[in-house]
Amino acid sequence: MNQPSTARAAPDARYKRVLLKISGEALMGPGQYGIDHDTVSRIAGEVKDAKELGVELCLVIGGGNIFRGVSPGAKGMERASADYMGMLATVMNALALQNALEKIGLYTRVLSAIEMTAICETYIRRRALRHMEKGRVVIFAAGTGNPFFTTDTAAALRAAEMGCDALLKGTQVDGVYSADPKTDPDAERFDHLTYHEVLSRDLRVMDQAAISLTRESGIPIVVFPIGERGGVVGAITGEGASTTISDK
Repeated sequence: MNQPSTARAAPDARYKRVLLKISGEALMGPGQYGIDHDTVSRIAGEVKDAKELGVELCLVIGGGNIFRGVSPGAKGMERASADYMGMLATVMNALALQNALEKIGLYTRVLSAIEMTAICETYIRRRALRHMEKGRVVIFAAGTGNPFFTTDTAAALRAAEMGCDALLKGTQVDGVYSADPKTDPDAERFDHLTYHEVLSRDLRVMDQAAISLTRESGIPIVVFPIGERGGVVGAITGEGASTTISDK
């Protein structure tokens, strides 16, 4: 059973406890690879703004800015080994964001699905819940700890385990479109979709396992632009551009 949230959210916050999913690519900023520290610092500021609403916050970060198991760079590699390398990339990103968050005064914990006690805690559900109840920002690293699963699935899993009220997915556009708006000027933007519509239209917001898990858990997905200042707060308050995926 999900642990009930104890946070007292500000009146303008729609959710009391949320999981923020950030792609590894979002950390690259204007670059083509790696971590852009100015971008990481800006995202950390967004997280702080959200915390000031009184919201309990946890995060899952991808690793695509460094290594992805299904990327061209992994061609010829055995899939499980490539996926484990991708998981290690998410740990690097988690440590980078932890550093940026603590520089601006937030207390954080990185919890890894793969044991590496020299640099972070090993994921234990009750421990993670306790950290959140104490007001710490919890960053989940190493995906689910298993190959063949994406960090989207890890985000859906952790959101369910933490009893989150919503899963916020930061993207490079202001919501969900029928096609890539960068290449198709006729792409239709949606304000709301059901889980079934996402799956039946093959919109690829998140992988099917993640969509199915959030649907079963009754957790809405809010897709918003992570590249815009105020995007995280806008997704939490409903005042920013976003697409909500739910059955309500």
